Amino acid sequence: MVAPVPQLEDLPDPSGSRVLVRCDFNVPLSESGEIEDDLRIRKALPTLEWLLEKGAAVTACSHLGRPKGKPDDKYSLDPVKARLHELLGKSDVEVLPNLRFNQGEEANDPAFVEELCRGVDLYVNDAFGAAHRSHASIVGPPAKGIPSAAGRLLAQEVEVLGGLLDEPRHPFVAVLGGSKVSDKLGVIKALLPKVDRILVGGGMCFTFFKASGHGVGGSLLEDDMVDTCRQLIEDAGDKLLLPEDVVALSPDGAIGDPSKGGEVRQVGLDVPDEWKGLDIGPGSAAAFSDQLAEAGTVLWNGPMGVFEDERFAAGTKQVAQAIAESKGFTVVGGGDSASAVARFGLADQVDWVSTGGGASLELIEQGDLPGLAALRGERPS
Repeated sequence: MVAPVPQLEDLPDPSGSRVLVRCDFNVPLSESGEIEDDLRIRKALPTLEWLLEKGAAVTACSHLGRPKGKPDDKYSLDPVKARLHELLGKSDVEVLPNLRFNQGEEANDPAFVEELCRGVDLYVNDAFGAAHRSHASIVGPPAKGIPSAAGRLLAQEVEVLGGLLDEPRHPFVAVLGGSKVSDKLGVIKALLPKVDRILVGGGMCFTFFKASGHGVGGSLLEDDMVDTCRQLIEDAGDKLLLPEDVVALSPDGAIGDPSKGGEVRQVGLDVPDEWKGLDIGPGSAAAFSDQLAEAGTVLWNGPMGVFEDERFAAGTKQVAQAIAESKGFTVVGGGDSASAVARFGLADQVDWVSTGGGASLELIEQGDLPGLAALRGERPS
């Protein structure tokens, strides 16, 4: 069970107070610096508008990209600031420079915490996507004793993901994809006692294939995780459902560039030598869809293949459609999965699309996050 966090209503009267709001404005930018998706900015509006209506002086702060502790125009928050003011219809919210322009942010440097908190009366964390980091802007203000609370978005994320783990409707089906088993190992172990089925796709499935005695060709493989996968298969029994076919690319092809040629072929559980498995096959997608159609609760994190390349997008698209059509409560756990449902125009057909990929996984795995513990006044363990 995820312990509750203070809400906006738990703060002292914000009227006339200066409030520092940690937002997650880490939006995708084009090469020319234009915002490609403003979802994270729009998600911050309910919190900012509530504070403004209460008469607070609001300062928002966020990171953007990885500027390596020094100013970099490529990661300027100016486009975010302009879009935020446009959405608010006013320019009453101050936006600080990218937090990661200062090395003290990721190092949780007390001097940078002091700088952030100077003149601040109240603190609000609305950056769920960064709440798994013990960074200065996440854990610093509450540690200084500034009255703190969760913003609307953070509170919703905790409510949805916490409820998902505490009282899911059954059958509870988790769909896990992405590149590496090692990235999802803790989540798989945390979910196994709670779910009825775990459907495994993406590059991570090939380590399970090898653990089952199948050839993986030149597919993505974590050799050091093969024994772990073998044990997981044994422990999970029929809860773990692996693909029954995959779509593979011949050795002379290039991922993401069909113009380079190469043959794309559907294969069974054994990938030919030097071929790369890059998507689940149609049989697997159909089997996964059947499981999702009967689900009472669905959690999806990680694509089924390299969906950015149209030749290997079908598996992810079919699973996304099955989740959108499911009568169960559906949650997409951020990251590439959120990008996929947006790309396929299905985001509004999912009950909850999380803004935090790594944060949602860590909350499922650990049951808490440093940013949540900080809001409750708890010191990091």
